[in-house]
Amino acid sequence: MQWIIFMLLLFISSMEMLTQNRWKKQVSAGLLENCTGCVLCSEDNGCITCHHRLFLLIWRDGIRQYGMCVHTCPPGYFGVRGLEVNRCTKCRSPSCESCFSRDFCMKCKDKFYLHKGQCFRQCPPSTAAQPDTRECQETCEPGPWSEWSACTHEGRTCGCKWGVETRVREVPGATREEGATCPTLLETRKCRMRKHCPGGE
Repeated sequence: MQWIIFMLLLFISSMEMLTQNRWKKQVSAGLLENCTGCVLCSEDNGCITCHHRLFLLIWRDGIRQYGMCVHTCPPGYFGVRGLEVNRCTKCRSPSCESCFSRDFCMKCKDKFYLHKGQCFRQCPPSTAAQPDTRECQETCEPGPWSEWSACTHEGRTCGCKWGVETRVREVPGATREEGATCPTLLETRKCRMRKHCPGGE
């Protein structure tokens, strides 16, 4: 009698294990679609760990969190490679389309302009909006013009009918940045010289 009970319990246990294995296989098959590139995958949360070269992208839908393994991070994210896992990290600014780090934007969304890693609806003072590149370019604000120089021709101030005189203006403060759009800082004009030099030079 005990032997029959033992055999019956063994049979029931085997059936339960078989049912569990079938269920696990079905779940694994269903997860394959959402677990491409995953090393570890959860039924509820998607990818947990990715293959070495892929990035783990995590996003939220309400209170649920999902993971996916991607080759490149989508707009609004940048890739951070780590020893254990490579992650897609979200740019801090919602107006940033792509960023180099959390706080340094490289491209802004429409209707925004890029300046020194930040996105602006209107370019800051001393900059001008460039519609083609969607960037704010530095501009120069030069000081007043100097007086016109002496009228000269090949370094001489006399002995010729016509010469050239120049005037300049400088940009006050720090040296202007490379690529800054500056107005004319030097002007020249034709001028009449003394045809004869004093003392017959």
